[in-house]
Amino acid sequence: MRFLNFAGEALIKSFESCRLMAYKDLGGVWTIGWGHVGAEVHQGMVITQDQADDQFSNDVSFFERGVDMIVESRISDNQFAALVSFAYNVGLDIDDDAKAEGLGDSTLLKKVNAGDLAGAALEFPKWNHVKGKVVAGLTRRRLAEQKLFNTKDDK
Repeated sequence: MRFLNFAGEALIKSFESCRLMAYKDLGGVWTIGWGHVGAEVHQGMVITQDQADDQFSNDVSFFERGVDMIVESRISDNQFAALVSFAYNVGLDIDDDAKAEGLGDSTLLKKVNAGDLAGAALEFPKWNHVKGKVVAGLTRRRLAEQKLFNTKDDK
């Protein structure tokens, strides 16, 4: 199993930031901590920094496993990190339909698995909409993920 590198963790945290009181994200989803969503998150919910950090670790582990499971080709640590960040934000989309609602059914993943890494990198910026509208913060995030995806690993 692969693990998120420091660059990937820093990227996710720089865009999620940490909020200890639940809030609705741009899509109207209750969110808390480092961008955690789930049925347990609700209006008025408050957590501690330690709880937020623990949840972040759990969420990252979930997305590491998911990305590791659906990526079929050899990719670098930075490419893996960029895909984990992407999935952390848009979801894994591991289901039975072919609708691209996250990484799983995306053209991005199809190109990664076909070994077309240059083509895959071009897919990141396309995922910058919420409810049909371009969101500047998502544009910045996708460009940061694309940059990490295209950055050679430190050795």
